[in-house]
Amino acid sequence: MSLYSLIVENKFILEAFYALIICSICMLIVLKTDKFYKLSLHRGIRYFRNAFFFYGVAFAVRYLFGIFSDFSLHYAFVFGMMFEYFLIMAGFFLLYSLIYRKIESPTEYYKSSLLNPKIFVFHIMALMISVFGYLWQTYSFMFFSQIAVFFCAMIISLVNHKRYGKQRKFLKFYFIAMFFGLAAWTLNLLVALLFNWNPALLINIGMINVIFFLLFLYGVIKFTK
Repeated sequence: MSLYSLIVENKFILEAFYALIICSICMLIVLKTDKFYKLSLHRGIRYFRNAFFFYGVAFAVRYLFGIFSDFSLHYAFVFGMMFEYFLIMAGFFLLYSLIYRKIESPTEYYKSSLLNPKIFVFHIMALMISVFGYLWQTYSFMFFSQIAVFFCAMIISLVNHKRYGKQRKFLKFYFIAMFFGLAAWTLNLLVALLFNWNPALLINIGMINVIFFLLFLYGVIKFTK
């Protein structure tokens, strides 16, 4: 049996296992950063925590999407749009955790970090991108938006690492993780447009994604010790 046939025949099991790994990593990151936020009240950590909360929800939805898509095309579309929305919001929160100081004043504080006047703009953008993807039946809107988000986040994290890297060791993990995140989104776009969602290539991209999440988990564990 070829590798391609093996992947196709066990696609659902592999996707479920992949989603379980990502959800578990995200849960650990959320729990550890939430505990640290309650001690420090650092707003950047608050938004960083939210990013992985949304990533965890997105991949949980992805698993449900895989189940319901076998029974109803309607459910497949709905869960697919939800997956896009949560995934896009996660990327926005990661970027916002880097730039919030330029948008919020030091005295500005919102009780909710999930829905406030500043974050509401990201909710609208994520909803529009996911709806456009649903209407045109394409992931390209999501891919291009997240490539732009991760490119900006990678540049900002590189600047931060060069400026504050000696004092804040976590910034090194942030930059490297952003590089892997950008690579994964770019490769996803290429596989979708040029290789017709080749399962073997998607497995490799999935491994890059796991590295992305593991880097953040390692950085969080090391930082919160």
